[in-house]
Amino acid sequence: MSVKDFSKTFLDNLSLSAFHSPRGRKNFNLHLDYAEPCQRLFNAIGIESYIPPHRHHQDPKEETLIAVKGLFALIIFDEAGEIKQISEFGTEKFLTQGVANVGVELSPDAWHTVLALVEGSILLEVKSGPFIASAAKENAPWAPAEDSSDAAYYFGNLKKLVTTK
Repeated sequence: MSVKDFSKTFLDNLSLSAFHSPRGRKNFNLHLDYAEPCQRLFNAIGIESYIPPHRHHQDPKEETLIAVKGLFALIIFDEAGEIKQISEFGTEKFLTQGVANVGVELSPDAWHTVLALVEGSILLEVKSGPFIASAAKENAPWAPAEDSSDAAYYFGNLKKLVTTK
């Protein structure tokens, strides 16, 4: 039996990779392949990284997100794209600052996005496998695609809503 250690250096290097990535995020898979029954990965997300609202309805599996480093906002939308709920979650450091959760679990039919609220934030994602890329994510029809000209404006509005919550 072997042990994998995830040190501060590992986390810092993952955050740095995300910072230098064109999309502002970087994942590190713990599972060895997509056929494994449990998909586990670290996801470093920068504060300027726009993850378009989506859901996992086509491959209906719950998704668990746990803050490993930093602070996040989960935004849940209704079918028309109106915000239903904003939940902040973060590491123990942020629990003493009024944040109530260290993580969240999402049903596959929940339209959602995640925003990093402090630079260097990393979450641990856990989801049942196998991972089926063609059915993994359904992007919301009412939200701009990540590479669209409307993405920056939309993302900016989401950030304003989170910071004024």
